[in-house]
Amino acid sequence: MASTLSKDLLKVLNFSISKTYICDTTPYIMKNIFLLFAVLLFTGIQAQKKPNAVQITYIKSSNGTVLENQDPILIYADKNQTIVTSEKIASKKAAFPYEFFYLNHSSKHWFQTAQLNENKSISTVDSTSIANQKFTYGTETKKILGYVCKKATTSINSNTIDIWYTNELDLKGAPSALGQDLGLVLEVTRNGNYSITASKVQKLKSIPTEIIQIPSAKSTTDVLSYRDELWKSRFTTISIFENETINFSDKSISNDSIFRFAAGTVIAKKIKVGKIPNGSQVFIDLKEQSNGDAYDRTGSVFVIPTNSKISFFDALQNGKAVLPLYENGNGKQYQGVVKTNEYTPVVELMRFFTPFGVNHFNYLKMKNKDWEEAVFYRQDISDLASVLNDQEVIVGVFIGNYDQGGHKVSLNLTIHEEESKAKAKKVISLFNTLNVMEMAGQDYATMFNSDKGLEVKFTLTEDVANAKLRYITTGHGGWGNGDEFVPKKNSIFLDNQETFSFTPWKTDCGSYRNYNPASGNFENGLSSSDYSRSNWCPGTTTNPLFIDLGNLNAGEHTITIKIPQGENEGNSFSSWNVSGVLIGE
Repeated sequence: MASTLSKDLLKVLNFSISKTYICDTTPYIMKNIFLLFAVLLFTGIQAQKKPNAVQITYIKSSNGTVLENQDPILIYADKNQTIVTSEKIASKKAAFPYEFFYLNHSSKHWFQTAQLNENKSISTVDSTSIANQKFTYGTETKKILGYVCKKATTSINSNTIDIWYTNELDLKGAPSALGQDLGLVLEVTRNGNYSITASKVQKLKSIPTEIIQIPSAKSTTDVLSYRDELWKSRFTTISIFENETINFSDKSISNDSIFRFAAGTVIAKKIKVGKIPNGSQVFIDLKEQSNGDAYDRTGSVFVIPTNSKISFFDALQNGKAVLPLYENGNGKQYQGVVKTNEYTPVVELMRFFTPFGVNHFNYLKMKNKDWEEAVFYRQDISDLASVLNDQEVIVGVFIGNYDQGGHKVSLNLTIHEEESKAKAKKVISLFNTLNVMEMAGQDYATMFNSDKGLEVKFTLTEDVANAKLRYITTGHGGWGNGDEFVPKKNSIFLDNQETFSFTPWKTDCGSYRNYNPASGNFENGLSSSDYSRSNWCPGTTTNPLFIDLGNLNAGEHTITIKIPQGENEGNSFSSWNVSGVLIGE
């Protein structure tokens, strides 16, 4: 319209000017100059007309490089509202769960909606976050997509956030809750290196009706419940045990879903685990509370392999006598501790230690000590995912104790999918000297008083690349000269060659004092739970050590563990609980 008027006006103006050479045409020229002014004014008004609404596309970049495979953020804004979504959500191609946001500009209500799956969504509303934002304003300006932008700065969780916004379109909106009231935010930069920047601004007559999804305030939940449900929807949780008792009692019996063995000190359950995509992160988390037992106890979470002729589950059901024996010349026999052609030891997922009476003994008050209500242990077991992947497995928990009240435990398995080209790991359980059936007569691991130590022979049917030994070790013998309190070197041999040695020792046990209300206190001012120990503390897990073994050829191999175990003193003896799992490609 404006360009056509301008061309027509120039024709009139040229005609008017040419007339001045022929006759006195001053009135005519003045008339047309007025017309020229009017049209130019009209053209300027047309050029400056503000849009009713906009659609803005944003892309993310880090250190100046655009991130790959991203889903660009979209916002739609008019005088009344701002909608924050993405290209995939708008085109109905987004994977679940996903979020979109709605801001009512007059009420400042910020709605968050999460679509958890095809049939379920949840929403929450925040009426304070927009109004309570605080900024400092700079004097510098810069152009983004042709629009002059001003700068506002704020700090969130120790991050410096620079926001560049424009008022030239007379609308407000932003790619998040931050800066929604400033103007149209065209760039947000965090700590100078991560940016969300507008790549396109489209003027609209109105926001498309299919984009506007206004949640009902009556259907919203509180913010914390919203965040929790959204967070949990991002991964798979398999609940295995919930507040189950592990105690020592002849009244402990199995039911339809939970097996109880060794006078109730072992609980086990069959669970079905679905497909675990390669590269996924897999965790177990355990909650423990005393239900009457005041002492620090050895605990273990494990999987029972059932692909051999004899399984540890057979022993739990029928007694330790079904287990193969290990002898090393020290005159004793040890049940089910090493792999044989017909038997595979349990795969230890987590070694943990209960504190002294957390929760049950919290009434034992000390000044400036606020006892914890429970202990939470969480362990990454991603390297053992193939033991669980797409199969039914038996998962067990053991806590060695002699108390009728015992302990209460809850156990969960969580699977967190990640895109990865990682290959599935081969997992072979080689040895486990922790006497899970302690209360059913399985002997303590005292075999390290012999120079032969622990020796396991195994045969690989195919080559294993990048082999590692997942090794867990803890020393026990709870008196002054016992191996619990005396550092001892662990030496690992592969095919009779020493491949690794170290001295396992924990010096941070005092960090967990608030988990140990029933811990004994001594004249020197220390609590029993403060003392350093052989790779464990009351109230902690013992992390596995991953020992590189290189590439192993198919055929027979031998792994030997040697530890200079301390001598007996009267009825007191030392022992070492060690478990080893071969992991490779």
